[in-house]
Amino acid sequence: MKNKIYFLAILMSVVLYSCNDYLDTESRNTLTEPTQWASETNADVYLNGIYSTLNKPNTPDPLDSFTDDNNGGPYWKSWQWKQGIATPEVNGGYPMIQDGTANDFMSWNVVYQRIRKCNEFLQQVEAYKANYSEEWFNKRVDEVRYLRAFFYAGLWQHVGGVILLTEPLDRNTMTEEQLYRARDTFEATYDFLTKELGEIVDNGYLSVKYSHGDANAGRATLAAALALKGWIELYAASPGFNAAIPVAAEGTGATPEQVKLVGFGNYDKKRWETAAATNKRFLTLYKGTYQLFGDMSKFWSEDTEYNSEVIWDRPLERNISGLTSDFAQKGGPTYILGKYYTWGNFCPTQELVDQFCMDNGLSIDHPNSGYDPENPYKNREQRFYDFIVYDGAPYKMNWMEKEDIIYTRIDKVNPSMNEIELGQSDVTRTGYYFKKRMDPDNAPSDGYGINYVFFRYAEVLLNYAEAQNEAYGPAEVYDAVNELRTARGLPTLEVSYGGKNLTQDQMREVIQRERRVELCFENKRFYDLVRWRTAFDVLNKELHGMKIYNTSPDDNSGKWVYERLPLSSHPHIFTQKMYLCPIPYSVITANSKIIQNPGY
Repeated sequence: MKNKIYFLAILMSVVLYSCNDYLDTESRNTLTEPTQWASETNADVYLNGIYSTLNKPNTPDPLDSFTDDNNGGPYWKSWQWKQGIATPEVNGGYPMIQDGTANDFMSWNVVYQRIRKCNEFLQQVEAYKANYSEEWFNKRVDEVRYLRAFFYAGLWQHVGGVILLTEPLDRNTMTEEQLYRARDTFEATYDFLTKELGEIVDNGYLSVKYSHGDANAGRATLAAALALKGWIELYAASPGFNAAIPVAAEGTGATPEQVKLVGFGNYDKKRWETAAATNKRFLTLYKGTYQLFGDMSKFWSEDTEYNSEVIWDRPLERNISGLTSDFAQKGGPTYILGKYYTWGNFCPTQELVDQFCMDNGLSIDHPNSGYDPENPYKNREQRFYDFIVYDGAPYKMNWMEKEDIIYTRIDKVNPSMNEIELGQSDVTRTGYYFKKRMDPDNAPSDGYGINYVFFRYAEVLLNYAEAQNEAYGPAEVYDAVNELRTARGLPTLEVSYGGKNLTQDQMREVIQRERRVELCFENKRFYDLVRWRTAFDVLNKELHGMKIYNTSPDDNSGKWVYERLPLSSHPHIFTQKMYLCPIPYSVITANSKIIQNPGY
């Protein structure tokens, strides 16, 4: 924990500024310019203010609630959004934002406040360059270029083309033509981001990795820049955007201009090749420095922060105001050892649970898997036991005095406080809770202090495997997938499937399943549904939980029945326009050059 004290202490010293208008054109430095930029220490205060705006997982309504993986309950924006209620006026034009602290990376206004801070920093350190050492200047400039790309990428993934600003807007010196600009295309935004990140990596000024104990852990690194570049390229190469008709333009009456805002408007296989090459470059350059962490049940803890798999994260600190998250209070079993602890907002669906393989590495629907629908939790892969709390699951965290057994079944003889309930209480609505990312050492509270991981090595392996398979077929993909599978206790693909005999389509299915399981509840699934062009099919289907009951309920002398329970009262409406978010009405009325996304 001590490794975070230096960087976090500086973050706490920052006085933040904000503005409600996306066209933020006034400097809001809290110190006079000569003082603010007089030394490396003073300039670092400003930079750490930018870092402090990185999002925290403070929400009962994470991005996973907008997918088929989680059923979070009727109180939140995801419930409204899943009814198809998404317009430029709903919730101020942000129909997917429940809590700004967690999800305003998709807020036009907030992102441009952050972009302005980045551009001000770059402008001012150039003007006062004589005050700094060459090493400090080079490193800090590339850190801020990375942060700017990260902020732009978050918005780009949700709205398509953005307005690319590389200098602060200034009403006092700029014309209206310079102040009010049109959106850049999807492709122009992509080109800007990949060029910026590529230059940062090639410059080599940043560290490759910070480890536990490093005073600057949490700052941008070369590995973070290359990982972000590889992800952006994979996202853009995917069917949702790498197509003559991008997915957000399909059937929405999109104009030619709108088509270019939400995708490339053509297909090019080279985009897959580029994504494969970049993710392969990461594995070539940084393998060894980065590697898979062994025990995923221990991955999320304060003691294992900055472990060998973590590429970049958002530092948090337990029980320090402004640096904590209330994440743990929202997830995990509602009742533990008979005491109420959590809101029970993170309830895995049966659709997600079904994706976890058997311990022989085969999917549960494979004829040789050995899956028993009457004993569905037996002999599943280790990640199932590490990530999911199921009926009859042993539950023991380090902070608990003894082990609990979590029962979600309907049982009149031995009733459980965690029994499945489809109403509006806090207990599970699906028959499952999750365990992943819960603090093993401290009871659930709003003082959660485990860092929020943006990128980790397992994701890069999966990014490479997917891009390589799409660009060239499965022949060179086995090693990357096997590296992940064997680290998670599964046999190699060759052992499970009897050799290197998977077709491209079959390998795609394996990779997508591995991705869904490995990265579940890390807010990745939504982007996969969008870029794979599958959200319309997946999110218009009824989801399920697991209802477990005895055929002789008065004395439990009968058979325990496992019944897939339709979540029929839960909304599941997704329209084509919802692949991307709208531009808020207030933004468009402020700048008539901004074109709305298709369908809105």
